[in-house]
Amino acid sequence: MTPFGYTILGFGSGGIPYAEYNVEYLVIAGGGSGGGQDGAGGGAGGYRTATGLTLNNKENYTVVVGAGGYDPAKGSTSSFAGINTTGGGGQTQDGGSGGGGGIFSAQGSGNEGGYSPVEGYDGGDGIYNVPGHPRGGGGGASEAGGAGSGNTGGDGGDGRASSITGASVTRGGGGGGGSRSTSGSGGSGGGGDGRTSGHPAPSGTANTGGGGGGASDDFSSSSTGGSGVVIIKIPTISYSGVKTGSPTVSTDGSDTILVFNASGSYHG
Repeated sequence: MTPFGYTILGFGSGGIPYAEYNVEYLVIAGGGSGGGQDGAGGGAGGYRTATGLTLNNKENYTVVVGAGGYDPAKGSTSSFAGINTTGGGGQTQDGGSGGGGGIFSAQGSGNEGGYSPVEGYDGGDGIYNVPGHPRGGGGGASEAGGAGSGNTGGDGGDGRASSITGASVTRGGGGGGGSRSTSGSGGSGGGGDGRTSGHPAPSGTANTGGGGGGASDDFSSSSTGGSGVVIIKIPTISYSGVKTGSPTVSTDGSDTILVFNASGSYHG
């Protein structure tokens, strides 16, 4: 009789049989940093989630949780079982979501074409020839970053909500753009707020892939993008319990949930 939750594909040289089962996943890359000198918001880390990813009980799966970018730079890739997400763009850079535009350079592009649904969206434009020199907001997982307007920096694009852990949580917000007058707000889901002159911008929230906020002082340091996260939802009947990297383990109904806030592994 076939055990519930498994597809038995055959026996190797002995021991337990080769078995497959499906899991749900959420993989978010590290967010991009916001600018100091140029002051634009960082883009959120690339965001991918789906059901029906096939694992097997003979395989060890490496989990990589990407770090946030700094100075200003893209975030790092997160990955699990062949699913890879693109780090968020620092100001003006392309990425999972694009960084916002500075006062002298164009906004970055998000990775909208590679996957369905998309990983993230473009950053917003910055403006030079107005008094506030407003910078663009970083793109988020669900929408593009706002453009600078008048004396106000653009808002970061909002993130996306997921209920993979049993409760709805929004992650992947873009960083707000800086301005000499009125700064933009970070997008929901961990994006750092922008800041006005003389104030360092906050970083993206850890383990959300949020983009860092943009500062507006030529001598301010860059903010840091938020680190990414990898979450795996496994039918409890199929859960092996073999893991490294100290993920948080919880249950939701008939499923076991692993939340990796740092790199590790899971053996199927």
